[in-house]
Amino acid sequence: MENFTVIVITALAGLVIGYVVRFIYAKLNARSAEHTSERIIKEAGIISEAKKKEALLDAKLIVDKERREFEHEIRERKQSVQNLENRVNQREENLDRRIDALDRRERDLIAKERNIASKEQSLAVKSAEIDKAKEEQRKILEKISGMSREEAKKILVSEMEKEAKQDAAILAQRIEQETRENADRKSKEILSIAIQRIAADHTTDITTSTVQIPNDEVKGRIIGREGRNIKAFEQETGVDLIVDDTPEAITISAFDGVRRQIAKIALEKLIIDGRIHPARIEEVVEKVRREMGQHLKEVGEQATIDAGVPGLNIEIIKLLGKLKYRTSYGQNQLQHTLEVTWLAGAIAGELGLDVMFCKKAGLLHDIGKAVDHEVEGTHHQISADIAKRYGESPKMINAILSHHEGIESPLSPEAFVIAAADAISAARPGARRESVEHYLKRLEKLERVAKEFRGVSMAYAIQAGREVRILVEPEEIDDKQAQVLAHDIAKKVEQDLEYPGQIKIIVIRETRAQDIAK
Repeated sequence: MENFTVIVITALAGLVIGYVVRFIYAKLNARSAEHTSERIIKEAGIISEAKKKEALLDAKLIVDKERREFEHEIRERKQSVQNLENRVNQREENLDRRIDALDRRERDLIAKERNIASKEQSLAVKSAEIDKAKEEQRKILEKISGMSREEAKKILVSEMEKEAKQDAAILAQRIEQETRENADRKSKEILSIAIQRIAADHTTDITTSTVQIPNDEVKGRIIGREGRNIKAFEQETGVDLIVDDTPEAITISAFDGVRRQIAKIALEKLIIDGRIHPARIEEVVEKVRREMGQHLKEVGEQATIDAGVPGLNIEIIKLLGKLKYRTSYGQNQLQHTLEVTWLAGAIAGELGLDVMFCKKAGLLHDIGKAVDHEVEGTHHQISADIAKRYGESPKMINAILSHHEGIESPLSPEAFVIAAADAISAARPGARRESVEHYLKRLEKLERVAKEFRGVSMAYAIQAGREVRILVEPEEIDDKQAQVLAHDIAKKVEQDLEYPGQIKIIVIRETRAQDIAK
């Protein structure tokens, strides 16, 4: 019983102690929760205050931005309005000026109309007075001359008949002149047809050739020790080697185009081979010389094919090949020879002459230029001797000799054709440098002679110098003086200038009339 009581008491004591402990723990938790809630509330207030300030700041920024944009838009609109106002003001000023100008013009027109009306009235009065004076003069003349009006008419008709006869004589002379000009035009037409059918290309050759080398070390090898290689090369080829400061290039100089070409090919072969010494130079030059002989033969054969002249002697063919490396005043001689051949054949065809004879004569006319540096004499004499040596006829020899004026008179129409074809090929602008310079100087001198006369404003030489068109001042030269001026200039040109054919002098006097349609 006592043990039970102890247990009950102990249990009650445990319950009391447990309740007290729980109560104390609950109190402590309540205080901690209160502190935590207060801290959370405080932090929430701080955060909300910061958010509020941030929102206010963003709002202020947005408002400030919108305000600036609004102010900028307002300024732009004000500027646009100001520009519109300025343009409107400017247009108003322009309209005012135009209105003032129109008013002034209207006043001027009214004054001019009044002046014209007054002048017309005055002219009408004067015209009546002139008619009256003419009638009085006619009566006085009839009284003085003792002739009636009908008799005076007969005398006038007689004088007019004399003038008409004189005009008819002048017209007949003009018709005769036109007939001669038509014949001249027909001959020019034949030449122009021949030239148009040919239209050969033209190139200008020089007396030097340039050989490119891979580097400047090769120059030393070409010169050799104490210059023995370059001396051996010049002795074998007969040319001059110019080794200067030009980078990666050596110049070959010689008047003989064949020698220059042999030297160029030989030097290129030596540079590629790399073995450059006197023995090797002699060997390569000899080989190239043999190849050049074959090459000249091939060039000559191609020239005969191009010219359409078969059956020539092999030696003449080789000489034709040499003409490829010969120039005359900058004009390639082989090209000139072919051009003369084609022109001569075309002209002969137009005139009904021996076309093949003219082609052959054209191909041989300058053949002597291939050897004129080796043989004494002029090139046409050497050409004739070569043709004679290979059995050509006297007619052919005469055509060759007479292709230049003053050497021998042509004995056949074909000889005239060869001379004409040679002159056309050599004298056309651009064919030869000296011909071009002479041509330009002649045109300049022709214009200068025309400009020396009083009243001439401008002068132009056209039609390759066969016509001069002269513009004169209409205030200084009238229509009658223009005819006299043309005659004086023609006489001056005949006295001071040398020229082929005829030169037409045309004086142009221009009169302009101007009015305004209202």
